[in-house]
Amino acid sequence: MDRAELADFLRRRREALRPDDVGLPPGQRRRTSGLRREEVATLSGMSTDYYTRLEQERGPRPSEQMLAAIARGLRLTLDERDHLFRLAGHTAPARVSRAGHVSPPLMRVLDRLHDTPAQVMSNLGETLVQNRQAEALLGDETRHRGPARSAVYRWFTDPAEQRIYPEPDRPRHARFLVASLRAASATDRRAVELARLLTAKSAEFAKLWEAHEVAVPFERRKTIVHPSLGDIALDCQLLLTDDLAQLLLVFTATPGTEDAEKLQLLSVVGPELL
Repeated sequence: MDRAELADFLRRRREALRPDDVGLPPGQRRRTSGLRREEVATLSGMSTDYYTRLEQERGPRPSEQMLAAIARGLRLTLDERDHLFRLAGHTAPARVSRAGHVSPPLMRVLDRLHDTPAQVMSNLGETLVQNRQAEALLGDETRHRGPARSAVYRWFTDPAEQRIYPEPDRPRHARFLVASLRAASATDRRAVELARLLTAKSAEFAKLWEAHEVAVPFERRKTIVHPSLGDIALDCQLLLTDDLAQLLLVFTATPGTEDAEKLQLLSVVGPELL
């Protein structure tokens, strides 16, 4: 671990960011160029003290999970992320087999969505980052670990996962999840491993997997069953990276409807409503 180079790299990347790059108001009386340390710490989901110690060459060697969080908070490109890992004495993650790094262009769009639910997901259905409104609508989907990080895995192994959709909508959504995993398996070995695991655990998944569907259209009009607000009819829009490895999912409601009012309530109250 090269503490001096790591500290210098973190400081320079922090100073290169502006508040509007990450969806923060510019504010007044900024004594330093770029973001403040506490802002980067918040964006990275860690304490200000921990991040500050890294910049001051005093902290312990950060784990891979911490480095991935810092890379996301600083909006690093893949090359910059790999450099960060190497400075900290870790091997840079393989770009195909690891989906913890969020595409910077998708993050820049997400940063600017303050009043509607949005989240970035991998091609395996892993929620990589959510805004506050998405967490209020769907719950904290980033908390899962292991195979359960994938919405596909949770759908076929946890009955509670399916309650977010009305019962008549569930069969089609199951087909879409399996078809998406099948498409991902052509380029991502992790999708093949996940399919093998699910085939052993779920007869329903095994049957759908055998159908070999890869072209079930995404349902852009969805009804989400919220535990406190009931049914919310939403339009869902997708923004994909060029390699189709990640997508930004944005939920909106028709203005002037009861559904729009419910979304507005989620924006005000946030995850506490759950």
